[in-house]
Amino acid sequence: MNLKNVEKQVKDFFKNADVIYSYTRAQALEDGALVDVSPLAQECGFKYPVALTARVFGEVVVPPIETQTFQDDIGRLWDLLNMLRSAARKQGNRESETTFQVLVQNEPGKTETITLKASCGPGDHLEPVITVMFPGED
Repeated sequence: MNLKNVEKQVKDFFKNADVIYSYTRAQALEDGALVDVSPLAQECGFKYPVALTARVFGEVVVPPIETQTFQDDIGRLWDLLNMLRSAARKQGNRESETTFQVLVQNEPGKTETITLKASCGPGDHLEPVITVMFPGED
């Protein structure tokens, strides 16, 4: 059996299937599971909409209270987006996912390297969108 026959069988199998449940990107943005950062991402040079998982936004972008005197969420988000852009440029157009690292200061005088993953895939209307998450969060 060749690959085309298998693909046809899979499509035929699900052809009349009822969708039990779907959760769209728009719903995830509305619910707060994803945070849209597209306006700043566009300023940073991204052509596609960019969203972060709520966990990435809360743990990486929003600085802890004790560091808010010298850091803010816009600066940390700008750093995250620039590190993503740099990693994506190094990788080129070969992959739909990339991992990258950001350096954050969650305690005064102490920095931490955090590994993140970005995925470029189809949005609700099959348009390209980028989602940034922790590895294993997909």
